[in-house]
Order: sequence, then structure tokens, then C-alpha cells
Amino acid sequence: MIRLILLLILALLPTLVSAEPGVPALTVTTAEDGGESYTVTLQILALMTALTLLPAALIMMTSFTRIIIVLSILRQAMGVQSTPSNQVLIGLSLFLTFFIMHPVFDTAYQDGVKPYLDGEIEVTAALEKASDPFKHFMLAQTRESDLQLFSTIAGHAELETSQDVPFSLLLPSFVTSELKTAFQIGFLIFIPFLIIDLVVASVLMAMGMMMLSPMLISLPFKLMLFVLIDGWALLMGTLASSFYV
Repeated sequence: MIRLILLLILALLPTLVSAEPGVPALTVTTAEDGGESYTVTLQILALMTALTLLPAALIMMTSFTRIIIVLSILRQAMGVQSTPSNQVLIGLSLFLTFFIMHPVFDTAYQDGVKPYLDGEIEVTAALEKASDPFKHFMLAQTRESDLQLFSTIAGHAELETSQDVPFSLLLPSFVTSELKTAFQIGFLIFIPFLIIDLVVASVLMAMGMMMLSPMLISLPFKLMLFVLIDGWALLMGTLASSFYV
């Protein structure tokens, strides 16, 4: 998928950059009998196709998956069902993803996209050089057991080096590893909040206040704990550093 997206973008960039302003996306041709036919510019169709693949690429080949899962588990552990809202969590995950992936994006641009736009290399070479940083990033975050699992399922031969791993094998392995890592981090985050819930529930039962919801009482204590330890900065820093350990 990353090769297809980069190929479309690299193929469209020269025409889009050199095109004059106001290039019509829809042209109307008048036939001899007075009828009219409508033609959509092929470049526009290709660009729209690439844009539809970008969300899937963002989720599957970057740090976005791990970040959004950890933030969602944090919200559930704290007991605040709608605060922060989904829009805030997604926005925070996107900006943190851009921060983490900036070296990868910059390397892909400098090694692949920029030389292609300058006419120094061909599309095939540019595509390979632009996809290499993403491949290195995903391989660094992928467990060997997950690679071996999907390699066995696909019937691939023994891979000698990391460069021999195809994207069709690397993508599902990377996503599986990210899910596993995200849930491990979420489990560690959940433990202190769970302890607070257990302590509050035990105290309320000892006082005979069984009709009072323990979640209502424990929520201020969990918020206070999270604020006192500077939880947001600690969590963001841990997530960002987890990709470059």
C-alpha cells in the first residue's frame, strides 16, 4: 500500500506543480450532433484514489495505532467516558504521530521525493528510496515472532535479512505488534487506577454505604493522582520515547 500511495503521489507531483492555475477537473466536449460528453481529468481521479488510501496508511504504517489505543485505555481507566472527547484524542494522537514520524517523513522526502522532483532519479528509484525509511521504522517496532507467524501463514521462504521482508508481510506483522504493545502499556496504566477503585469500594462497604457508587467517589482521587504526577507529560514522553529505545 505504501508503494502504491507513493507511486501515485510521485507520478502526480510534476504535473500538479507545472500545471497552470485553473486546470479544469471536468471538460465538456460537444459532438457533431450537438450532444455533450463529460470527461473527468485522469489526474484528479488518481489523486482522489491516493487520498482515500491515506487514512489506512496513516493507521497501518505509523505510530498512530499505539497512541490512540493507549489514550483510549487511559480514558476508560480514569472513568471519564467522554472527557477528553474523541476529537481531542484523535487530534492529540495525530500531532504526536507527526512528531514521532518527522525523521521518517524527512528522510523519505530528502532521499526519494526531492531527487525525483529535481529530475535526478527515476520513479522506480524514488519509490524505493522513499519507502525505505518507513520499512526501517516498521521493522524496528515489529516482533520477530509476529514476522515468523505471518511468514509461515504466507508460505514465504526463510528471510536472510530485513531487506528481504516484503511489505505484504511487514504490514500485518507491524500492526499486530503495535496492538500487542499498546495493550501492554494500557495494562500498566490501568493498574494504579484499579487499585484506587478497589480501595474506595472497600472503604464504602466497611462504612455500610453500599448504595453509593464507588466510581463517583474514586473519580476525584484518580484525577488528583493523575495531575500530581504530571500524567499527561509523563504519558506523552513515554509514548514518544517508546519508538526510539
